[in-house]
Amino acid sequence: MARKLLLELADIPQIQNIDTYISHGGYRSLEKALKKMTPDEITEEVKKSGLRGRGGAGFSTGLKWSFLDKSTDKPRYLLCNADESEPGTFKDRYLMEKLPHLLIEGMILSSYALGSNTSYIYIRGEYMFVLRKLEKAIQEAYSKGFLGKNILNSGFDLDLYVHPGAGAYICGEETALIESLEGKRGNPRIKPPFPAVSGLWGCPTIVNNVESIAAVVPIINDGGDEYAKIGLGKSTGTKLISASGNIQKPGVYEIDMGITVEEFIYSDEYCGGMKDGLELKACVPGGSSVPILPRHLLFRESNGDSRRMTYESLSEGGFTSGSMLGSGGFIVYDEKQCIVRNTWNFARFYHHESCGQCSPCREGTGWMERILHNIENGRGTEDDIQLLWQVQKNIEGNTICPLGDAAAWPVAAAIRHFRHEFEYHVKYPERVFDADHTYQPEIQQTYSLTT
Repeated sequence: MARKLLLELADIPQIQNIDTYISHGGYRSLEKALKKMTPDEITEEVKKSGLRGRGGAGFSTGLKWSFLDKSTDKPRYLLCNADESEPGTFKDRYLMEKLPHLLIEGMILSSYALGSNTSYIYIRGEYMFVLRKLEKAIQEAYSKGFLGKNILNSGFDLDLYVHPGAGAYICGEETALIESLEGKRGNPRIKPPFPAVSGLWGCPTIVNNVESIAAVVPIINDGGDEYAKIGLGKSTGTKLISASGNIQKPGVYEIDMGITVEEFIYSDEYCGGMKDGLELKACVPGGSSVPILPRHLLFRESNGDSRRMTYESLSEGGFTSGSMLGSGGFIVYDEKQCIVRNTWNFARFYHHESCGQCSPCREGTGWMERILHNIENGRGTEDDIQLLWQVQKNIEGNTICPLGDAAAWPVAAAIRHFRHEFEYHVKYPERVFDADHTYQPEIQQTYSLTT
């Protein structure tokens, strides 16, 4: 059984209430941190833990904290990025809904470490039911003296607010989130300067994901060294995974980093295997913005090895034969799924969510959506496949923020690994609408393109 550092208390009745949470060990980290540790010592524990950002980038959390400009007299801010908008990802929603006080406890610890006296949880607009749970929990924390002035007689003050966004995917990017929090349109900023130097209202700012901040609680309770013993290599600790698609048991799972992809999909402890007894075709391991991987690259059947659920293993081989752990949005496709149709669905999303600042993204996402629509609906040509490849290349790396890359990578990987399906749509348009999208065996072969 995998250990649970974050979700251990999730199924306890009334755990959302502060008295129940405290009775099961909640907020015990505050006494230790505020009375026995300095802010720098907390940062060092987070560094020792090896905790990496759980929002997608996987950057060292402790190292990010150390970049905060402490040479200025300006206020410092901690922003929790709860704008969980990546298709296929819903683990932050689950954590906030089940354990709002775990996030609040993590916010207090992290704010103390950073010297932030005002912190925000920026939550996506569609999560209003979660927002109400958080606001209730925050008021309970104030009533217990865990928020407000002179917390636990430590001399540390903290005010915590929840701020709803308006449902824009782009506000998951940290500078766009800051713009939105300031009351502006959620457009990403050019970096540098980075938020750690000039963020919210021009002040030093750290933006961390919900899961990243919640993970600070077990790190302080048990120590960074103990946390680092879990996992594999530089992928330490546990990770929340949002599992969906053609599997027996969709849901949110907390895994030890380093288990194999095969174990995660087929073990009864996790996904329980493929639905309806069908074969695995492919998987998107980290949310819609990461490259899709076909079965043979997930399990590497030639040498009998399986990729592991770590940042390093899933990215092995680069984007030619690898992907990313990303936000942990684990989407599984069975043998009947149409890759063209699913790629078109992703492209529609990214076209809709582009902020429009950068012409490669603004125009390119629209072109990709239209081309994929034509191919899926039997109106594509062989030239369209090459045009689609060229358009995604013109987007990648040429935009202010990573949304352009997020739109391009799924398209590139779909063509690279499943070009035969695109060609099937072009060659046999009259069969595109077959209910099971069964493809002819003679065109089931591997294609490659020069990248």
